[in-house]
Amino acid sequence: MNASQESPSLAIQAIVERVTARIGEDVFGQQETSKLLAGALILGGHVLLEGPPGVAKTLLAKSFARSLGLGFNRIQFTPDLMPSDITGVYIFDQAHASFRLSPGPLFADVVLADEINRTPPKTQSALLEAMQEHFVTIDGKRHPLGDLFFVIATQNPIEHEGTYPLPEAQLDRFLFKLNVGYPGVEHEVAMIHSLSALDPILEHSRTQAPDSKETGHGTVSGDEIRTARALLREIRLEHSIAQYVQRIAAATREHGDLLLGISPRAALALALAAKLHAALDGRNYALPDDVKAMCEVTLSHRLVFRPEVLETPDQARMVLTELLARIPVPNVAAAAPAEID
Repeated sequence: MNASQESPSLAIQAIVERVTARIGEDVFGQQETSKLLAGALILGGHVLLEGPPGVAKTLLAKSFARSLGLGFNRIQFTPDLMPSDITGVYIFDQAHASFRLSPGPLFADVVLADEINRTPPKTQSALLEAMQEHFVTIDGKRHPLGDLFFVIATQNPIEHEGTYPLPEAQLDRFLFKLNVGYPGVEHEVAMIHSLSALDPILEHSRTQAPDSKETGHGTVSGDEIRTARALLREIRLEHSIAQYVQRIAAATREHGDLLLGISPRAALALALAAKLHAALDGRNYALPDDVKAMCEVTLSHRLVFRPEVLETPDQARMVLTELLARIPVPNVAAAAPAEID
């Protein structure tokens, strides 16, 4: 590597650390979640946040958008929400005697789909098209979304009454599923101590996410995210690592407790996630440990258990741990390319 060129891993690390530090000013004890949010955007994927009420999932999404200076919209999903409520509609403009598009909340860079499983499948499918195609269809016309379009969806793991569980096809569109739990003791004490002394009106103003048209005021710019996406592709992934990922994918498809293993799309997501983990660890090449580290957040929501299997909250983690324990690990550490200063 040319000495004048910045290492891809270091450049990606710097961007993620700046985003994480900015989010940390508003949200306590969610550093790892913040890192993976930033990493998912760099990878071009979407994120499903799961956690009980009151753990700052919405604030996390708002702070994330503000740290990037990107447009942000929040959609509260409800059982009566229609596709047009999120995509937009054509309205008649009497002044010009023509129809004009009134864009819906999907026309933003970062979209928070709050309680996504509370809305019916028809509306979920409209969101699915946007997530997969970066387009929305309104009255038969396709409208492009921005190249940084990023969905953060939330759901409550406990409440199931009045919900519409996400179908496997939609779950597979989420790059990561991140569990947002309660902060540690020190972080919770710090949060209680510092926020209890603040004026709630001023605090709301400080943490307010940018308007959907507001750009350019964040810690990290959109162009820096685009550069990071290109740099991430330069992180090396040896053929033996690709084989390792494929063996993990194949093992999920053959596991006795699973009705459905992971798709080829999910296997590719795991490989890209391993590259991200390597970059955040300061390396320009991926190792088997990177694959292992990203298995749960990348694959757990994609596993479909057989009806007769008593599924527990930790079931997916246990299956993945079992598979990783018995799948041979390639010995690539010694052969990993040396970093060049």
